[in-house]
Amino acid sequence: MQNIVWIEDEPEILREGLNYLNKEGFQAEGFPSLETARQKLSTGGAELVILDWMLPGMSGAEACKYIISTYCVPVIMVTARTEEMDKVLILEMGADDYIDKPFGMRELVARINSVLRRTKKEKPIDEDLNNEIISYLDMTIDTISREVYLKNTPIDLTATEYNILITLASHPGRVYTRNQLIEAVMGNVYFGYERTLDSHIRNLRRKIGDHGGNPIYIKTVYAVGYKFGDRDRL
Repeated sequence: MQNIVWIEDEPEILREGLNYLNKEGFQAEGFPSLETARQKLSTGGAELVILDWMLPGMSGAEACKYIISTYCVPVIMVTARTEEMDKVLILEMGADDYIDKPFGMRELVARINSVLRRTKKEKPIDEDLNNEIISYLDMTIDTISREVYLKNTPIDLTATEYNILITLASHPGRVYTRNQLIEAVMGNVYFGYERTLDSHIRNLRRKIGDHGGNPIYIKTVYAVGYKFGDRDRL
């Protein structure tokens, strides 16, 4: 059974959500605040956190950053905010996904399963990937430890960012459409969420110094999708 921690200060939402998740085979526990969830999180007893954007005492943004940096667990943000920039901010904070209120429980379960699949370190994102080390210009990717280095300096990536990078880097020069990347990295439940993918790409580029008008690692193929570098430069 996979352990889920749900931090939500609305008792009715929490009660109904926990009942549904437990019926679906998860081991779900709920807490009204981050403070009350700390003991559970500190014991490593969570494989995923569902986190409400609006919390008493500490904002969802602060809580998200704290959970990711302290406990290294994937986070799904629950938000009633619908502005595009708010959603971009959520992903830039390092959250693995978000879901808007009101939401259906079946959709939430699909998103939980998708995040859990792509954050399991023992499962390679690309079954055709045979190389343990991928090197390109100043970047080195260790596919066994899932570590990425730029000029020998480690780069801290979220699980989704790493999976995007390794999917592209395992086939340099190949163009992936947005839907192909979404299916490979996030699962087909996310079809139609191209802007979510674009936000992850933007965050990834910023971390690897690939922003600006002429990226050298992750290149945009206009009206199609993305590719990694050039095959003849490997």
